[in-house]
Amino acid sequence: MSRASISKKERQNNLLEKVKEDPFMKDEELAELFNVSIQTVRLDRMELGIPELRERIKDVASENYDKVKALDSKEIVGELVDLTLGKKGISILETNESMAFERNKIIRGHFIYSLAETLAISVIDAKVALIGIANIKYKSPVIAGARLVAKAEVKRSKANSFIVWVSIQEKQVEVFRGKFILVSVD
Repeated sequence: MSRASISKKERQNNLLEKVKEDPFMKDEELAELFNVSIQTVRLDRMELGIPELRERIKDVASENYDKVKALDSKEIVGELVDLTLGKKGISILETNESMAFERNKIIRGHFIYSLAETLAISVIDAKVALIGIANIKYKSPVIAGARLVAKAEVKRSKANSFIVWVSIQEKQVEVFRGKFILVSVD
């Protein structure tokens, strides 16, 4: 799309549709998609009453925190944006330099693991849950500033035992995966 190819009204309609379709798109990604400046996207968002990314994530996440039984909302790492108890969940973590090693700006592993662990605990339908076994693999380094999307799926549940797979991606590239065996303690 060239700048002259669509009118402002069409662009704003497309922007509104795109944000409804994927509320987690950054202004930079939208600007690239519509071939306009980031400032143009921000002005369009303001005109249309679309909140900035952080607010959109918080709005979606706040609806899901109440569903979690095993953790308090402030114990969850990342923003819980989708949750179906006993089945699946999605969480997003915006990384920053405070999470990284100073020398190389690579995110420390415990932040990535914590994102996966708290999502795995959140997704199971239990009041108290503990990780019994974790089989994890860090697949590639994550640089500060990356947005991580964690997806969890309950693969099996039997009595008080659950198997949950978690995959964490950055820009659709898997950077971490884990298989967690959790035990519910009542």
